[in-house]
Amino acid sequence: MSQLRQYLKFTWKHKLRAFRQKGRLGKLGNKVYIDKSVEFMRFPKNIFVGDEVVVKEGARICSCNKTSEIKIGERTTIGYHNFIFSSSKIEIGDDCLIAPFVYIVDSNHQIERTQLINQQPNETAPIFIGNGVWIASNVTVLKGVTINEGAVVAANSVVNSNIPAFEIWGGSPAKKIGERK
Repeated sequence: MSQLRQYLKFTWKHKLRAFRQKGRLGKLGNKVYIDKSVEFMRFPKNIFVGDEVVVKEGARICSCNKTSEIKIGERTTIGYHNFIFSSSKIEIGDDCLIAPFVYIVDSNHQIERTQLINQQPNETAPIFIGNGVWIASNVTVLKGVTINEGAVVAANSVVNSNIPAFEIWGGSPAKKIGERK
């Protein structure tokens, strides 16, 4: 059992937070730990959270429009002050570790020169994060990326391309730096 889960204490406050979110979200699994100052934003019915998920303080999880979806698999940990913003679809597998200050966004503004950027539509593409992935702190995951099973992303990386299973990537933009043994 991980250090986090070994020492995680469910208090009545955590149970109350989960109870309050149960009717708001599309799904809220059993034994979900929701820390203080967590927000499920805009279209919470499009957010689906599996069993035994841990969502740490300050996380912001936002389904940005009526058709966007966010799915978080079982026993996944969403770290302190994570931002997960979906305009299309973001799917996070089971047993993932997402460290503090990670930003996952499946859209970008267009940058055509003849029009103000804030008046241009977003470009979107789904993000898929496989089972057992570890994303270290201060990582940004951009639109259209697949991070396959068991992959590791090093701290302070920007992921803008797919990561194969069990590889270790790091940098800006992220590139392969090793493999899990």
